[in-house]
Formats: sequence, structure tokens, C-alpha cells
Amino acid sequence: MSPQTTTPSTGARTPEAAGIIQDARQRIDDLDGRIIGLVQERMAVSAVIQRERLSSGGRRVNLSREMEILAHYRDQLGKPGTALAMTLLELSRGQI
Repeated sequence: MSPQTTTPSTGARTPEAAGIIQDARQRIDDLDGRIIGLVQERMAVSAVIQRERLSSGGRRVNLSREMEILAHYRDQLGKPGTALAMTLLELSRGQI
């Protein structure tokens, strides 16, 4: 491959860069699989909390707890962390 040629699947201009990119993408795919598993586990734990709260006469959602979660994600990840936390909360609400 000449230095001016790019590898379509990676956008790299050298075989070495293409190999590094492919390896890094595999790692990202592995991490994404773990993240999805953790999100599913979080959803299951949240369902337990909701079920117990509702069966004891409480409300499905605890807004003060959700605010703590939003603040934690924002503090750790910045503004995009808030959006991520909102998505996690949305996935975990009302599953029972």
C-alpha cells in the first residue's frame, strides 16, 4: 500500500496504523459488550428497588436520588455525563 492510499475499513494510510486501529476497535467492541452487560445488570437492580419501594407504598421514582446520580455523572464526565445518566435512568425506570 502506498503512503497515499487509505485502508477503507480504518481510514489508515499505513498497514501499521491499520493494524493498531483494528486492534483498538476490537478492544472498543469488547468494552461495549461489557458496558451493555453492566447496563442490563443496573436495570435489573433498579427493578428490584422499584418493586420494593412500590410494594412498601412508596413511589416508583426517587427524584432526590436521581439528582445525585445526575450530579455524579456530570462531575465525573462533564456535561455529556448528564446525558448518559439521563439515558441510564430512562432505561431503568418503569420496568416493573
